[in-house]
Amino acid sequence: MDHFQLKNGELYAEDVPLARIAEAVGTPVYVYSTATLQRHARVFKAAVAQAGRTHVAFAIKANPNLGVLRVLANEGFGADVVSGGELKRALAAGMAAKDIVFSGVGKTRAELAMGLDEGIGQFNLELEEEGVVLAQLAAARGVTAQATLRVNPNVDAGTHDKISTGKAENKFGLPIDEAVEIFDRLAPLEGLNLRGVALHIGSQLQSLDPLEAAFTRIGKLVEQLRGRGHAITHVDLGGGLGVPYRAEDNPPSPDEFGAMVARVTKGWDVELMFEPGRVIAANAGVLLTEILWVKPGVIQPWVIVDAAMNDLARVAMYDAWHDFAAVRPSGETMTANVAGPVCESSDVFAKARVIDVVKSGDLAVLRSAGAYGATMASTYNSRALVPEVLVSGDRFEVVAGRIAAETIMAAEGVPEWLKQ
Repeated sequence: MDHFQLKNGELYAEDVPLARIAEAVGTPVYVYSTATLQRHARVFKAAVAQAGRTHVAFAIKANPNLGVLRVLANEGFGADVVSGGELKRALAAGMAAKDIVFSGVGKTRAELAMGLDEGIGQFNLELEEEGVVLAQLAAARGVTAQATLRVNPNVDAGTHDKISTGKAENKFGLPIDEAVEIFDRLAPLEGLNLRGVALHIGSQLQSLDPLEAAFTRIGKLVEQLRGRGHAITHVDLGGGLGVPYRAEDNPPSPDEFGAMVARVTKGWDVELMFEPGRVIAANAGVLLTEILWVKPGVIQPWVIVDAAMNDLARVAMYDAWHDFAAVRPSGETMTANVAGPVCESSDVFAKARVIDVVKSGDLAVLRSAGAYGATMASTYNSRALVPEVLVSGDRFEVVAGRIAAETIMAAEGVPEWLKQ
């Protein structure tokens, strides 16, 4: 469920007409619903609580906007970060350092040191050398780094290849059949408390079967590690639960996920950690855009909008689907292509799709754009960086301003020797 609904024939974000936001801020613009974020956060936390002791950390890569993060911090969420920049954002948004988990396959030594200096709650280690370096950095500071070993369970998540992370050929985690020996070598190191294991097999999962298979393998690994004398107190089960981007999508609900986790992990006696991202934020946001032209086409007309692949890259990158809907639908439909103005053939949001009839000057939205939207935006074609707005009830505020080409150029320069 989301809070973008038609009222008297016009699309609203909670109690704010989207047309009012377009008039005040311009388009394209991302619009997020506070009520939707809160609802999704509460539903997810209640669902996984079925499994006992839990820790929920929002995957900041999904949506790092400070306003969005503050909403989730107020709901008791921690943060799953994959860079020093995301760590700084989590702290700036009010998320407690002890509730931050630092994941990622390419943490730099400076980022490891930053995490230690900020006193974060956990590092998810991706390779043995990283564990050795972290232990050295921690020991030199007279502190102990809390860590888990991320393993690759070699489970196909059944999702798009570019968002699959749990197969043997993926770059993430350590081979599960090498985990015990690596754990044996890392656990005794001064400065390191290797307290458990972690995994994440992919994103936008439409079935619980791959997750159950992966979790079952992790359960056997926990038994092996305890059999070797290791104290396993934490298991990070990652994220990846899918969302319904289109009407026919039927991903598992958080409640179904929580029930499966409770059943599979029964008897583990650990604190279970989760890193939801998309399932919290995707349907809490839309990309609001204006129709520039309706251009005749050879087969279908082209609806040219002012949003583009630089604003929402998912379609060009992953062949992703986002529903396209008029802000003031007439009830009539047409079959058309929807494309942006960027000079790339991949700047297309929909092909041969039945959509609301629209004309130049109308407003429309690309739905389910609250995750992996603005965070992946660029300034390609020297376009402005897209702004973001947060709605709460009948109020809204710009929480990330539009960054114009002139502002970006101000950070550039021409060498003196070229000015002569």
